[in-house]
Amino acid sequence: MDIRAIIMGLAFALMWSSAFTSARMIVADAPPLYALSLRFLISGLIGLAIARALGQSWSLTPAQWRATILFGISQNALYLGLNFVAMQTVEASVAAIIASTMPLLVALAGWVILREYLRPMAIAGLFAGFAGVAVIMGARITGGIDLFGVALCVLGVVSLTVATLSMRGASGTGGNLLTIVGMQMLVGSAILIVPAVALEVPEVNWTWQLVGAFSYTVLVPGLAATWVWFLLVARIGAVQAATFHFLNPFFGVAVAAVLLGERLGIFDVIGVLVIMAGILAVQRARIP
Repeated sequence: MDIRAIIMGLAFALMWSSAFTSARMIVADAPPLYALSLRFLISGLIGLAIARALGQSWSLTPAQWRATILFGISQNALYLGLNFVAMQTVEASVAAIIASTMPLLVALAGWVILREYLRPMAIAGLFAGFAGVAVIMGARITGGIDLFGVALCVLGVVSLTVATLSMRGASGTGGNLLTIVGMQMLVGSAILIVPAVALEVPEVNWTWQLVGAFSYTVLVPGLAATWVWFLLVARIGAVQAATFHFLNPFFGVAVAAVLLGERLGIFDVIGVLVIMAGILAVQRARIP
C-alpha cells in the first residue's frame, strides 16, 4: 500500500464519518425525510451526468439492477432514512459509533448465516468490537439517551449490512460503477418521498448552517467519498481498502465533538479504541 492509497483511505474515512455531523445539522432545520430525498435526487442526477461524461453506460444487467435496487432500498432509504430521523434526538457521535459496526456485522453474518470461515483473529475482533460498543452504550444509557432513536440507528446499520452483502451481486460492473451509484441514489429518493409526504410537514428554517451542511452532504459524503472509495478499491483491492473502516468510529466522534460540541467521556474514548481494534482485526484477518 503506497502513500497515495493511504491518503485516499484517510480521506474516505474522514468524509464518510463527517456525514453524521452534517446530517445532525440538517435535521435541526429541515424535515429529515424530505431533506434526504432531495439530497439523493440531486446527488443521483449529478452522479449520472458525471458517469455519462466519463463515457459510462446507463445500461445495467439484470443482476446489476437487482443489486442496485436492493442497495438503494437498504442503504439509502432504510439505513440513511432511519439515521436521519434518529438524529433529531440522538447525537451524531452515537449514530456514527453504531453505524461503524457495519464491518463487524458483515463478518458476523458471513460467519453465522453464510457459514464463511473466520480466522481466530477475526473472531477475537468481533468480540472486541461489540464489547467496545457495549462500553459506550452502557455509559450513554446510564447518562440518559433516547432509546427509540438508538433503536432506529440499530435497524439502520442492519439495513446497511444487508446493502453491503447485496453489492456482492454487483461485481463485474463493466466500468459502470458511477452509474450504479447514481441509480441507487435515485431509488432511495423515490422511496423516501413517500413517507416524507405522508408523515412530515415541509417546513424549513432557512439558515446558512442548513445550506452549508446540505451542500456539503450532497457533494462530499454523497459523491466525493463514493468516488474516492472506488478509486481506492481499484488501486489496492476491496479487502485492503476496507481496513480503513476502522477509522470511522474515531473520525465520527471527533468531528461531532469539534463541530457540534458533543461531549466525549472516558468510556467513549475507551470504547472507540476497542471498536477500532476489533474492526482492524476483522479486516486484517481477511487479507491473504
